Amino acid sequence: MRILVVFESMLGATEEVAEAVGKGLAVSAPAEVVNVDKAPRDLTGVDLLVIGGPTHVHGMSRAATRKSAADQTSGPVRSRTGMREWLDSLESAPGGLPVATFDTRVEKARVLTGAASLGEAKRLRRLGCRLVVPAESFFVETSPADAGLKSGEAERAEAWGAALGRIVA
Repeated sequence: MRILVVFESMLGATEEVAEAVGKGLAVSAPAEVVNVDKAPRDLTGVDLLVIGGPTHVHGMSRAATRKSAADQTSGPVRSRTGMREWLDSLESAPGGLPVATFDTRVEKARVLTGAASLGEAKRLRRLGCRLVVPAESFFVETSPADAGLKSGEAERAEAWGAALGRIVA
């Protein structure tokens, strides 16, 4: 079974979630965790695709929101490409490919913050993929902007990955 976890991360929190999800999935089968900058455009041979990115202005990032995020930190950004652009560039997706989506966002009501994972799921369904679990959000600290994940979120992401692996195994 080939499991591919693709992430977009500006300041590192979403990358941390992706690594934790991959670790949880590895209980069922090896999982390859890849930055969206290096993600394949052809998904032939992938048995489960998990994607995640940060929530910017109620949804998936755009070039302007990625620039804004980069301006808020003195450290390097992790991804130059956005999930939106990668999904638009996919050459193929096997019909009915099982997928799951996640995002990182501020811990407030989804109606106030939005969730990138919902847009990711919508685009994947348009490609003929099959969502196997509801979109999931993991929460980040709000101050400073690059403070990272809230306590316990990496462990929750690992548990989510393990549960996802059991569902598709």
